[in-house]
Amino acid sequence: MSRLKALWLQELSSLLADRAVLLTLFGGILFYAWLYPLPYAQQVARSLPILVVDEDNSVLSRRLAFMADATPQLVLVGQAATLREAEARIRQGEARGLLLIPQHFYRDVRLGRSVTLSLAGDGAYYLIYGAIAEGLSSAAATLGALVRIQRLSAEGGGPMVLQHWSPFSLQMQPVFNPTLGYQQYVVPAVFLFILQQTLLIGLGLRGVSEREQGLHLRGQGRVRLLLFMLLYLIFFMFYFGPCMAYYGLSRDAQPWQLLAFVLPFFLAAGLLGLLLGCVTARREMVTPMVILSSLPLLFASGFIWPTEMLPGPLQVVMSLLPTMPGINGLLRLNTMGADWSAVNGLWWQLWAQVITYGGLVWWIRRRTKSKPVA
Repeated sequence: MSRLKALWLQELSSLLADRAVLLTLFGGILFYAWLYPLPYAQQVARSLPILVVDEDNSVLSRRLAFMADATPQLVLVGQAATLREAEARIRQGEARGLLLIPQHFYRDVRLGRSVTLSLAGDGAYYLIYGAIAEGLSSAAATLGALVRIQRLSAEGGGPMVLQHWSPFSLQMQPVFNPTLGYQQYVVPAVFLFILQQTLLIGLGLRGVSEREQGLHLRGQGRVRLLLFMLLYLIFFMFYFGPCMAYYGLSRDAQPWQLLAFVLPFFLAAGLLGLLLGCVTARREMVTPMVILSSLPLLFASGFIWPTEMLPGPLQVVMSLLPTMPGINGLLRLNTMGADWSAVNGLWWQLWAQVITYGGLVWWIRRRTKSKPVA
């Protein structure tokens, strides 16, 4: 018992003396809790400024511009005489997109001909571009429907045209994300991913430091893993407790379900961090390796793009890491309100990773003796 207590005290004192690990664990967790959700505070893109290039200058073209301005996504801030002028004003930051209405727009619409409307948006920001395209498409589709109804009425359709034009009533109710906001969709998954990456960095740094100092005590790896597990369960409760409540994000899962699911997730990620500490040559390589892998892992985790759309070899690689089953299982429980049967397979997949990574760490630590790195 005294030896176990000594290991605990030594590991805790080493952790508190390691500024890089402390900054990663506590500074990183607190910093990202505030920083990452900030760009999504408005939830969805609204009131984006656009310019109109009206080459037709007719009553119908002006009506289309008015309808675009009336959409929640767009605000008409001016009209440009030419496309070149509109592009220059967009580059100066006056607007984020434009709508080009071609010549003979009114004539072609009245004759029933196909008309091509051109739009442009800031492609560097996909969410902004998507909102501009959605607003302009909605305005154009609504105007097209009104013109079609007027033509049918002129042909003698009478008041029944409206009923025949819309044979059924459509009521849309978003599932799992009623506000259609990005915070509910992105933030919970990224919170768990941040916990995973900081855990990898912390344990990787401590493992390399142990090897560089030539320290390798029996049972120290298990004590370190347990200490980090306790810390990260507290971090998880902070993220998915006060932080989720502060940002108004839904928490549909029972607390015991979340804790039961993330336990093998943190164990798998922790053992992967120990493995990283065993195989990384130098301490300063740990943080860049984890950071450079973050974006590819996040985009391949299965919640940004469906898992089925990823290449087969990439799916195999991601199935070997805790990222994909961890994030997808958490979203099913917490965001979709699924029961345990929906994540049972992912839960066992995480336990399989725990056994695999644990075996690798045991094998490497047994075969290699710690030596100071020159």
